[in-house]
Amino acid sequence: MVDGHVSFWWEQIGHPAPRPTLPGSMRADIVIVGAGYTGLWAAYYLKKAAPHLRVVILEQRFAGYGASGRNGGWLTNSVTGGREQYVRSHGRDAAHRFQAAMNETVDEVIRVAHAEGIEADIHKGGEFSVAYNQAQEGRLRAAAASEQQWDNTDVELLDAVAAQARINVVGTRAALWHPHCARIHPAKLARGLAASVESLGVKIYENTRVTEIRPHLALTEHGEVEARYIVRATEGFTSQLAGLKRAWLPMNSSIVVTQPLSQNIWDTIGWEGRETLGDFAHAYMYAQRTADDRIALGGRGVPYRYGSRTDLDGHTQPRTVTMLREILNRFFPATAGVELDHVWSGVLGVPRDWAATVGLDTQTGMAWAGGYVGTGVATTNLAGRTLADLILGVDSDITHLPWVGHRVRSWEVEPLRWVAVQALYATYHAADRAEQARRTTTSPLAMIADKISGRA
Repeated sequence: MVDGHVSFWWEQIGHPAPRPTLPGSMRADIVIVGAGYTGLWAAYYLKKAAPHLRVVILEQRFAGYGASGRNGGWLTNSVTGGREQYVRSHGRDAAHRFQAAMNETVDEVIRVAHAEGIEADIHKGGEFSVAYNQAQEGRLRAAAASEQQWDNTDVELLDAVAAQARINVVGTRAALWHPHCARIHPAKLARGLAASVESLGVKIYENTRVTEIRPHLALTEHGEVEARYIVRATEGFTSQLAGLKRAWLPMNSSIVVTQPLSQNIWDTIGWEGRETLGDFAHAYMYAQRTADDRIALGGRGVPYRYGSRTDLDGHTQPRTVTMLREILNRFFPATAGVELDHVWSGVLGVPRDWAATVGLDTQTGMAWAGGYVGTGVATTNLAGRTLADLILGVDSDITHLPWVGHRVRSWEVEPLRWVAVQALYATYHAADRAEQARRTTTSPLAMIADKISGRA
C-alpha cells in the first residue's frame, strides 16, 4: 500500500511536469496566492471577463497540490456551516438565495468542464447519506423534515429497504438522497483547470512559496510581486503566512482507496448510481465509487497537528488506516479481503465559526476566499466567480450573498488550540461509540462538543 505521495489521484494520472518558479520581482494586475481550485477558478473567470488583465498565480508546490488534489471528490451543494446561520443573521430569503446559488454552482462546474474539454470522471448521481443506528436515524429524519421545508433542496427520505436496494450498507435504518451532487476525480479537475487558465494567458509560478501578503504586495523567497489586487486562496495552508497562524485552523482528513473491486463484490454492494456516500455519525465518513470501480473512503484521523503544522506529502498514521479500514469493512463486509492500494491525508481550512467566506477590501486591494471545512469542491467555484465580480466591480446577485465579507475571530493560542481540537474529536468519537452501543438519541457529549467548537 502506498502511503502519502500527495494522493492516489495524482499517482493515478501522474504528477504534473514542474512549471517555472518566479524568476524575480515583477508587477501584475492581479496576484493570486495558491493554485488550488479557488485560485484557478478566480483566474478563469477574471480572464474570461477581462482578457487584458495580467493575472499571476503563485503556488508553493504545484497546481492542485493541496486539498484540491487530495479531496474525496464530492461536487455537492452544501452551504458551509449550514443555512440556519444565515437565516439568523440575514433572514430566510438570503439563505434561500445562497442554497439556490450552490445548486447552480454544481451545474456550473460541470458546464465549464464540458466546455473546456476537462475529463474529470464527473458523474452526477446525487448525494446519499445513511443512518445505521437509532440515534443517527433520529438526526437523519429531523434533517429530512428540515430540508423538505425548503423548495430547492430536493431531498428524498428512504426507508431501510429502499436505501439498501441502492447502496447496501449493512445495518442501514434510513437514508437521505438529493440530486445536487456529482462524483469527480479531484486531480483531473485541478489539472484541467490549470491548463485552461494557462491557455487564457494566466501565468502560474510553482515552487514559489509566498511568506507574507501585504496591501498590493506578495512576498516570496524568489522576489516580490506588486499588484493592484492580492487574492489569498491558501485554504488549509493559510497558517503558513506571516500574521495568519490563527486565522483558519488546518484540519486533517484522510482517505484510503481500495484496489478495483470484482463484479461479485459490486453485485453485493450495489451502488450502481455512483452516488457520493456519507453517514450521520458525528465523526462522519465520506466515500465514492470511482470511475475504475474502487471505493475511496475518508474521515478524520489525527485531526490537527500542534502549532497549525501542515504535512508535505500526505503521510498518514497507521491508526488512521486501521480506523478507515474498519469503517469500510463494517459498511461493506464483502470488502474484508480486499487490499488497500493507497492512503493519504491533507488539510482543509476551518474558520472559528465553521463558516466559509469570500471578500475584498477595496482600500488595501486584499481579497480572500476559503474556510470551506471540506465543502470546497463546489464552493470554490462560487468563490472564484464572486472574487472576479468583486474585483471587476460587477454588482451581481452572487456579490450580495450572505457569506460575502464575512469575518470571524481567530482561533485560540496554543496549547489551547491543540487541546481543544483533540478533545473535540475524542468527544465526537465517544458519542458515536455510545450511540452505536446503546443510546437511542443523540449523545449529550456531541451536543456539548458542537457548542464548544462553534458549530452549534
